[in-house]
Amino acid sequence: MASNKPAPEAVFETHSLGSEPDRAWGEWNPTEESIRPVRGRHRVAKQRGLARSSTVLGVGVIAAVGAGGIATAQDKPAVSISLPDAITDKLPDAASLPGMGSLASDDSESQVLAAPLTTAGLTTAETEQGATDAGEALRARILQQAEAQQTGADAARKAAAESAAAEQAAAEAKKQQTDAEKKIEEAKKKAEAEARAKAEKERLAKLAASYAIPTSSYTITSTYGQAGSLWSSGQHTGLDFAAPTGTPLKAVHSGTIKSAGWSGSYGYRTVLELDDGTEIWYAHQSSISVSAGQKVTTGEVIGRVGATGNVTGAHLHLEVHTAGGAGLDPMSWLRGKGLNP
Repeated sequence: MASNKPAPEAVFETHSLGSEPDRAWGEWNPTEESIRPVRGRHRVAKQRGLARSSTVLGVGVIAAVGAGGIATAQDKPAVSISLPDAITDKLPDAASLPGMGSLASDDSESQVLAAPLTTAGLTTAETEQGATDAGEALRARILQQAEAQQTGADAARKAAAESAAAEQAAAEAKKQQTDAEKKIEEAKKKAEAEARAKAEKERLAKLAASYAIPTSSYTITSTYGQAGSLWSSGQHTGLDFAAPTGTPLKAVHSGTIKSAGWSGSYGYRTVLELDDGTEIWYAHQSSISVSAGQKVTTGEVIGRVGATGNVTGAHLHLEVHTAGGAGLDPMSWLRGKGLNP
């Protein structure tokens, strides 16, 4: 309940200003009673001009403090501020404040309150495009960045897919090339083998044309190295062609007759020396048709089948010796010349 006791008046001590002799100011010494609020007895006078200036000043302060934010003062009502005359006399004119001259005019008050307090965060390009709201501009930039990132991710995925496809195509092409090279190599080897076989066949055919089986109408009865008591050395040293007596004997190759005549257990024997020094012995002949030193050609008749010497029947005993005198298997030697007795 409010007291009816009158509030004590504040005591002012008057002083005069040296430069202003007609003006005085008092020193206010507040007490507990003098600062107690008084209810129902006084009203604060509305001072429009000062309120407007104070409002503008408050808006400017808010704008300065919240320069990095996006707050606006559109929904804030005007506030009246009343100060003692001693203080208001000392306040500077709002128009004299830096940057506040235009804001203090009556015409610009509504514009100040309606416009955003700050454009912090807006780029020059956004300002030129008419953007005034930093929040919307930030949102637009975020969306643009997200879209750019998505586009970059899509491009990266596309590039990766294209790279994988290119690698797969390259691997497939390399495989095809390798297979083709392998087929070419196999075909080349096959062709070379066929060529070698053909050349060998031609060589044997040519040899066969230049070499001849020593007789005809024959039967092979004994082979080289065959063991038995019929031979003094204990094994057979040649190849036996059993044929009727008088069957012609032919020179197996061109050469020179080295010897022709009787040779003990060999009976009538002819020795044909070839150009490489190889000797061909024809034994057990019934007759001899050539003489020593005579040149003969392949297939020429040099004697006839007989049964002279150590024999059990008519046949040609054929031996083959190297130039050094070592014995060879006549069957293998003839086959090496393309013949097949």
